[in-house]
Amino acid sequence: MSRTYRDEMFIQTFEHEYTWLNGFLRNVRRYGDKVAVIDPITDRTWSYRQLNAEANRLAHALRGDGVGKDDVVMTALMNCPEFAVSYIGPRKVGAILNLANFNLSPYELSLLIEFNQPKVFMYSADIADKAVEALQMAEHRPERAIMADNLKGIALPEGHVSYEDYIAGQSEDDPVMDFRPHIYDEVLRLGTSGTTALPKSVPINDINEVLSAHDIIMHYPLCVKDVCLNTTPWFHRGGCHVGGPCPSFYVGATILAMRSFSPKHSLQWVEKYGVTFLMGAPPSLEILARTQEKAPADLSGLRGLVSMGAPLEKEACIHYMKVLTPNIFNGYGTTETLWNSFLRPYDLPEHAGSAGGSCIDDEIRVVRVYEDRKAEPEETVPQDGSTAGEVIICSPAKSTYSYIRNQPMEEQKFYKGWMYTGDLATWDGDSFITICGRKDDMIVSSGENIYPTQIEEVLNGHPGVADCIVTSVPDPMRGQAVVAYVVPKHDGLTVRDLVAFCNGSNHLPPYKRPRFYRIVDQIPYNATGKKLHYAIKQQAAKDLEAGLLKRS
Repeated sequence: MSRTYRDEMFIQTFEHEYTWLNGFLRNVRRYGDKVAVIDPITDRTWSYRQLNAEANRLAHALRGDGVGKDDVVMTALMNCPEFAVSYIGPRKVGAILNLANFNLSPYELSLLIEFNQPKVFMYSADIADKAVEALQMAEHRPERAIMADNLKGIALPEGHVSYEDYIAGQSEDDPVMDFRPHIYDEVLRLGTSGTTALPKSVPINDINEVLSAHDIIMHYPLCVKDVCLNTTPWFHRGGCHVGGPCPSFYVGATILAMRSFSPKHSLQWVEKYGVTFLMGAPPSLEILARTQEKAPADLSGLRGLVSMGAPLEKEACIHYMKVLTPNIFNGYGTTETLWNSFLRPYDLPEHAGSAGGSCIDDEIRVVRVYEDRKAEPEETVPQDGSTAGEVIICSPAKSTYSYIRNQPMEEQKFYKGWMYTGDLATWDGDSFITICGRKDDMIVSSGENIYPTQIEEVLNGHPGVADCIVTSVPDPMRGQAVVAYVVPKHDGLTVRDLVAFCNGSNHLPPYKRPRFYRIVDQIPYNATGKKLHYAIKQQAAKDLEAGLLKRS
């Protein structure tokens, strides 16, 4: 295609040099002595220069194990310094970093290992037993298993290597690249919850990384002087991209490593380390507010408290603005597309309860729902604040519109440049959307996505269970709590039996296990034999109020 100017240099520079890694390296040169990572537990810090040196050591070690272009390095790490290093090191040898949920059961983790075929697998010492079991269950054997973040002195499993020994003696110099980067290269792979135990694998390319960073930077806005504390796991899109390693290292900010959420420590660290942006799931805000009321910390330095994953109720939002900070933000989106609508402090509290309006480079619409086909992107519902439809998202800057080896799901989710989320919502004349529920009945508990069908499959494996259906009820701590309705094969089945069975299953991690049970004679089905999850969800709310649900 001819142009009115010579475009060769622009194309070569843009396509091969406009990468996230180059953005990070600019900050190593600009802010070499500035603190990049703080580990409050060990009271250690890493400057940008030190972080880059350690990432280089990891990169050289990976290359020594034969890791190169498009090979997979899988991590199951808590928010720790090694996570920050591993976010950078694999890119230097052209590898793909595959972030796994450390909360998964051994069985689920083994499925990820089998599907993604990593050459190297790095995990936090706290989940060593789980990691060993997962590696034993998987047929694929990584070249190397690395135990990291060993604060408790846990014994090294046989055949594994410690992170410290793995990078020992390696060069701190930048490795010479034996490949030419491209902005469309996959550099990150995330797992999103699926209807089975195997999460969908979401590829993130290099330009997605850069523009995801830009999105956060301009919406906060985030700058080199900011200190970020994300209380959610960094393996989530909302963890690594919302004030986590991706935008923070790209802009030259500082991040704190919080391995597990602690409201007391969160507030203390805001005061001690000068945290300017605090990120977390909405249920965490309630806990933070209660903690702040009991033992107030100095939160005057906060430029923003950022929530994601669910809308903020109006009264709760007003309360948090008084107790925590008036600077509250709320984002809505997906693993595939990051966040795509945003509530800013000037939108609150008037628009609290909504998911906000479209982000700057995105567009969100609410389209009609049909049983036999997708709505066309132009088939929107009225913007009357009451007519519900499906949320669709156009976000080419932050999404590849694809899954790894999952064409059926691609065809289901992506159409004509839009992602069909499965979320139901209304929208108003200002194009602010309000989420009503989900087409696929997904449960969100403590920021984790949970699908009922997986839990139903496990429960149906109990010899005393004839049938079951899983739903949720509102929970002040978790947002939603899992509820199981079970039809017994015999009168002797008890809730205690079901609790013991789920606790003993390696297919269910603790956060997916039901919090409530009810043994019933039958469960609702429609005429075509499909379980009516929406009907049982309505029943569960009534049963909770009536005291008919038995707590696990």
